[in-house]
Amino acid sequence: MSANSSGPADTQRAGEAGESFRRFTRAELARCNGNDAALPSLIAYKGKIYDVTASFPWAKGVHWGDHYAGEDLTGCMKESIHGEEMLLRVPCVGILMD
Repeated sequence: MSANSSGPADTQRAGEAGESFRRFTRAELARCNGNDAALPSLIAYKGKIYDVTASFPWAKGVHWGDHYAGEDLTGCMKESIHGEEMLLRVPCVGILMD
Protein backbone atom coordinates (compact mmCIF):
# COMPACT_ATOMS: atom_id res chain seq x y z
CA MET A 1 0.00 0.00 0.00
CA SER A 2 1.39 3.41 -0.85
CA ALA A 3 2.27 5.92 1.83
CA ASN A 4 -0.51 8.27 0.75
CA SER A 5 -3.23 5.63 0.77
CA SER A 6 -5.73 5.73 3.60
CA GLY A 7 -6.60 2.04 3.55
CA PRO A 8 -8.29 -0.75 1.64
CA ALA A 9 -11.51 1.17 1.11
CA ASP A 10 -9.66 3.42 -1.34
CA THR A 11 -9.95 0.64 -3.90
CA GLN A 12 -13.42 -0.51 -2.87
CA ARG A 13 -15.62 2.54 -2.64
CA ALA A 14 -19.33 2.62 -2.02
CA GLY A 15 -20.92 4.85 -4.58
CA GLU A 16 -18.83 3.92 -7.62
CA ALA A 17 -22.01 3.98 -9.68
CA GLY A 18 -22.85 7.54 -8.66
CA GLU A 19 -24.32 6.64 -5.26
CA SER A 20 -22.98 8.30 -2.14
CA PHE A 21 -21.63 6.66 0.99
CA ARG A 22 -24.20 5.91 3.65
CA ARG A 23 -23.31 7.69 6.88
CA PHE A 24 -23.55 5.72 10.12
CA THR A 25 -23.59 7.08 13.65
CA ARG A 26 -21.86 5.08 16.38
CA ALA A 27 -25.32 4.16 17.73
CA GLU A 28 -26.37 2.79 14.32
CA LEU A 29 -23.14 0.83 14.07
CA ALA A 30 -23.66 -0.60 17.57
CA ARG A 31 -27.09 -1.97 16.57
CA CYS A 32 -25.47 -3.92 13.69
CA ASN A 33 -23.70 -6.32 16.05
CA GLY A 34 -24.96 -9.65 14.72
CA ASN A 35 -27.68 -10.12 17.35
CA ASP A 36 -30.57 -9.12 15.05
CA ALA A 37 -30.92 -11.30 11.94
CA ALA A 38 -32.79 -8.44 10.23
CA LEU A 39 -29.69 -6.21 10.39
CA PRO A 40 -26.27 -6.70 8.79
CA SER A 41 -23.16 -7.30 10.89
CA LEU A 42 -21.01 -4.20 10.46
CA ILE A 43 -17.60 -3.09 11.68
CA ALA A 44 -15.77 0.21 11.41
CA TYR A 45 -12.10 0.64 10.51
CA LYS A 46 -10.36 3.96 9.86
CA GLY A 47 -13.66 5.79 9.44
CA LYS A 48 -15.14 3.33 6.94
CA ILE A 49 -17.96 0.85 7.59
CA TYR A 50 -17.61 -2.73 6.35
CA ASP A 51 -20.36 -5.36 6.04
CA VAL A 52 -19.02 -8.65 7.47
CA THR A 53 -22.39 -10.46 7.48
CA ALA A 54 -21.39 -13.04 4.86
CA SER A 55 -17.83 -13.52 6.13
CA PHE A 56 -17.40 -16.90 7.85
CA PRO A 57 -14.85 -15.60 10.39
CA TRP A 58 -17.56 -13.14 11.53
CA ALA A 59 -20.29 -15.75 12.11
CA LYS A 60 -22.99 -14.38 14.41
CA GLY A 61 -21.12 -11.07 14.66
CA VAL A 62 -18.09 -12.49 16.48
CA HIS A 63 -14.61 -12.76 14.93
CA TRP A 64 -12.89 -15.84 16.41
CA GLY A 65 -14.15 -14.88 19.87
CA ASP A 66 -11.92 -11.80 20.02
CA HIS A 67 -13.76 -9.00 18.20
CA TYR A 68 -17.40 -8.08 17.84
CA ALA A 69 -19.49 -6.57 15.06
CA GLY A 70 -21.03 -3.22 15.85
CA GLU A 71 -17.70 -1.78 16.98
CA ASP A 72 -14.93 0.45 15.67
CA LEU A 73 -11.93 -1.87 15.32
CA THR A 74 -9.42 0.74 14.17
CA GLY A 75 -7.07 0.14 17.10
CA CYS A 76 -7.24 -3.66 16.91
CA MET A 77 -5.47 -4.43 13.63
CA LYS A 78 -1.98 -4.13 15.17
CA GLU A 79 -2.73 -7.17 17.33
CA SER A 80 -4.13 -9.22 14.44
CA ILE A 81 -2.32 -12.02 12.64
CA HIS A 82 -3.42 -10.43 9.35
CA GLY A 83 -3.37 -6.90 8.00
CA GLU A 84 -6.03 -4.56 6.73
CA GLU A 85 -5.86 -6.18 3.30
CA MET A 86 -8.42 -8.68 4.65
CA LEU A 87 -11.00 -5.90 4.51
CA LEU A 88 -10.83 -6.09 0.71
CA ARG A 89 -12.83 -9.32 1.03
CA VAL A 90 -15.90 -7.58 2.48
CA PRO A 91 -17.91 -4.68 1.04
CA CYS A 92 -17.31 -1.16 2.24
CA VAL A 93 -20.83 0.18 2.75
CA GLY A 94 -20.40 3.60 4.30
CA ILE A 95 -18.55 5.97 6.58
CA LEU A 96 -18.59 6.44 10.35
CA MET A 97 -19.75 9.80 11.61
CA ASP A 98 -18.12 11.18 14.74
